[in-house]
Amino acid sequence: MAVQSSVITRDLDKIAEQTGNVYESVVVISKRARQIAVNIKEELNNKLAEFATTVDNLEEVFENREQIEISKFYERLPKPTTTATEEFLEGKLSHRMRSGDVDEKHD
Repeated sequence: MAVQSSVITRDLDKIAEQTGNVYESVVVISKRARQIAVNIKEELNNKLAEFATTVDNLEEVFENREQIEISKFYERLPKPTTTATEEFLEGKLSHRMRSGDVDEKHD
């Protein structure tokens, strides 16, 4: 999936097309974006936990190039809202109304 990392203008009619309401579509997108953000945060924390040290030597902390590269990689990833919006517009998210709330699942 090619996700665009830059800011682009979105067509509100296309966003509202799947649910019939732009606000419902935004709720679906925002819930998926939250899922993506949590997954990325957990993944990054797990990778950085490998570098956790009990030594308070700042020189060792600043010299860890691998840790810096991991952090830079995650900084360059597209924002979760961008990824979720692309998934929604490409029809990769399913959703349904339940008890007055929008419930969505990722395929």
